[in-house]
Amino acid sequence: MVEMKFHIVNRIQSQIVSLSEQAAMRHKVDGQWLDISWRELGQQLDNIAAAIAASGVQVQDKIAIYANNMARWTMVDVAALYNRAITVPIYPTNTAKQAEYVINDAGARILFVGEQAQLNAAVEMLAQCPSLETVVALTDGLEMPDNSQVVTFAEFIARANDAARADVQARLDSKTMDDLVTLIYTSGTTGQPKGVMLDYANIASQFEAHDVTLAFNQGERSLCFLPLSHVFERAWTFYVMHRGGVNCYLSDVNAIKETLLEVQPHVMCAVPRFYEKIFAAIHEKVSKASFVRKALFTWAVNMGARMAAVRRECREPSLMLRQSHKLADKLVLSKVRAALGGEIKMMPCGGAKLDPTIGRFFHALGINVKLGYGMTETTATVSCWDDRCFDADSIGMTMPGAEVRIGDDNEILVKGPMVMRGYYNMPEETAKTFTEDGFLKTGDCGQIDANGNLFITDRIKELMKTSNGKYIAPQVIEGAIGKDHFIEQIAVIADTRKFVSALIVPCMDNLEEYARELNIAYHDRLELLKHSQIVEMIEKRVNELQKDLARFEQVKKFTLLSKPFSMDNGELTPTMKLRRKVINERYSLQIEDMYAEARS
Repeated sequence: MVEMKFHIVNRIQSQIVSLSEQAAMRHKVDGQWLDISWRELGQQLDNIAAAIAASGVQVQDKIAIYANNMARWTMVDVAALYNRAITVPIYPTNTAKQAEYVINDAGARILFVGEQAQLNAAVEMLAQCPSLETVVALTDGLEMPDNSQVVTFAEFIARANDAARADVQARLDSKTMDDLVTLIYTSGTTGQPKGVMLDYANIASQFEAHDVTLAFNQGERSLCFLPLSHVFERAWTFYVMHRGGVNCYLSDVNAIKETLLEVQPHVMCAVPRFYEKIFAAIHEKVSKASFVRKALFTWAVNMGARMAAVRRECREPSLMLRQSHKLADKLVLSKVRAALGGEIKMMPCGGAKLDPTIGRFFHALGINVKLGYGMTETTATVSCWDDRCFDADSIGMTMPGAEVRIGDDNEILVKGPMVMRGYYNMPEETAKTFTEDGFLKTGDCGQIDANGNLFITDRIKELMKTSNGKYIAPQVIEGAIGKDHFIEQIAVIADTRKFVSALIVPCMDNLEEYARELNIAYHDRLELLKHSQIVEMIEKRVNELQKDLARFEQVKKFTLLSKPFSMDNGELTPTMKLRRKVINERYSLQIEDMYAEARS
């Protein structure tokens, strides 16, 4: 049983008292990084919590946050927890229609929005969300609509009163570990998002497990880089507060390079795509260097790789290796780390599979990338690389408190206090997701070696995950685009990729008729598919068909195929479903070509 002392609200209130004048948060205002002390944070939380209570929100009612990362995101989140309310995060890139579904399914009463785009979307969907009473703009200076339901942050805070403060205190006095903290909506294979129910015991169990496995200390800085709407960054942000660290908020991910130098974080959570880009950028720069510099870099990385391998195997390095590594670090490796701020202690990596080569490269540089495995349904981490002894091809060893076993079809099954309560309003989906003896079915195939390292070998579920950690339901995209009369078949490509692409088989009869109307000359169908007017026409239609999808779901590139997928070639099942593995292998060259130009 998880102890009440690990209740996230208790932990935050304890830090407000003991670390009063120390920094709790850091954010950028008018180009300058400013600290928010624990005392100031406490005052803000009291005011926001009272305003929420004064707005009529009751125990276990829902409030939603539809915003980019900012200090007020976390303030509103925690203030909702002061009320024993439930926070429902919405990706800031979600369309109005997608946000509308989440709000209506959860029954959210207040929606906090970040920037103008989210505010505009909120106004658009107000009439379709009967539970939604108030929209609050978290960012000052937005263009506000003439609508009494939409208020500025200052206007919302002005609702706070003494009676509401008393209500908040009464709710705090009666809080339990069984209260729900959040509903986090994840994409389903049918496109219907599912609200994952996480409670305080789930969060607390991760605090206990991470206290055992990690070394993150009071006053250390964490760069809040991934979306707070994702369980990975949000759970980590709670952990930073639990430990008395400093959360530094980055709202514009395009500013990551300069932010790393300005903030000099000790920790930053990231997805594989972040490491892929750094890996590519370093190697591109080295490729343009002189022969001597190339040779020096290669030697230094080799020394770092040898030292990292020795540490992974829990051996002591020889005197010669120690001396060589010290020189390599001074001449090359430390300079590379300096580009990440120079203070990095560890960089948790999750959301998708990291290429082992890239993982080894960062460890060779002396950057402690800690690959982990988990799901929204497990409050993030289930397994993680150890600081020293681990297999770089694995996804780490099981976290304390988690029980992992391999079930039917080699499926990874998880049980423990970090596993969700279930899916909100979906009892049948919940039942299907658990075994009879209470293990969560992850949908991933895997194995455990003799040393306890967990490996992912395949995927059972149709859901794809990009290298940016975003879940993609391919059937939804294929359904949206495939209904066009110029498109016969479509296969979406997204798993472990940095963006969504597609293989499209056009309806050749309709396409040839279109070509005749425009007097497009061609020798054969293959030439027709390469014609610029045909490609431009299909591109315009694809873009129009997917305009209601979130940006990360949209097809960025496609390849037109002259031959349809067929059962004879093993590309379709007898029920006409795509055999994605066969298609990916057969068209691997075309797929790689779509991503080759975008590599950086």
